[in-house]
Amino acid sequence: MEYISSKENKQIKYIKKLMASASFRKKEGLFVAEGLRLCADALRSGAEVVTAVFSESFVEKNAGFERQAGETVRARLYVRDSIFSAVSDTATPQGVLFVIKRLDKTIVFDKMKNNGKVLALENIQDPANLGTILRTAEAFGVDAVVLSEGCCDVYAPKVSRGSMGAIFRLPLTVTEDLPALIGRFNAFGRSYAAVLDRESVSLSDCDLSGAALAVIGNEGNGLTQETIDACTHKLFIPMRGGAESLNASVAASIILWEMIK
Repeated sequence: MEYISSKENKQIKYIKKLMASASFRKKEGLFVAEGLRLCADALRSGAEVVTAVFSESFVEKNAGFERQAGETVRARLYVRDSIFSAVSDTATPQGVLFVIKRLDKTIVFDKMKNNGKVLALENIQDPANLGTILRTAEAFGVDAVVLSEGCCDVYAPKVSRGSMGAIFRLPLTVTEDLPALIGRFNAFGRSYAAVLDRESVSLSDCDLSGAALAVIGNEGNGLTQETIDACTHKLFIPMRGGAESLNASVAASIILWEMIK
């Protein structure tokens, strides 16, 4: 364990950079989870925690959790409350954060059960939307979530907080070629592109039994044509009001509900 008393400490600067930069997180293969609930989820999930950082006041109030983390996390940093606040990404820091190895893994479709449900996301940009979608996907028990490289970083602090720990429990993968991945899924299942085209099939009329994959697109531009063409079907969510479209996380929630009914 190490006690740190300066904001200029190189480890503190390193953690701040991890929290601020998606490219740095990707390069280092690490991300930061902050807050007692997220850090507890990380421990329960078996995620590989590289470093734990505790503020003085957190240790005073949560000595039991600090000891629990110490059983598996070798590198532990203890800092003044003022230093932790300078590192924190939240308005009211709880005083604990973990540096964790990235979790994403390749999804092997041929090992997925015959009625596997997959949610694919293309170019989702809003961290709040992405966090909510992941939380909902976990709640509905999907078998995997696939993200295109154009999505905002799934390991951004706002995403991990918004997911309420779902990033530790969901099978997640980031793909460079979403249409190709959909093509591999089509070998044994049906894929659905969520579009605004009224000539597509209403969600209520879609057959989502068996292996099914649904794709949600960018908040403003929807899905790319290449991804739409890769899917075996197109669906739309019928709406009675005057709104032209739904928020991406709302659309995902409605489709996920239909998938698991």
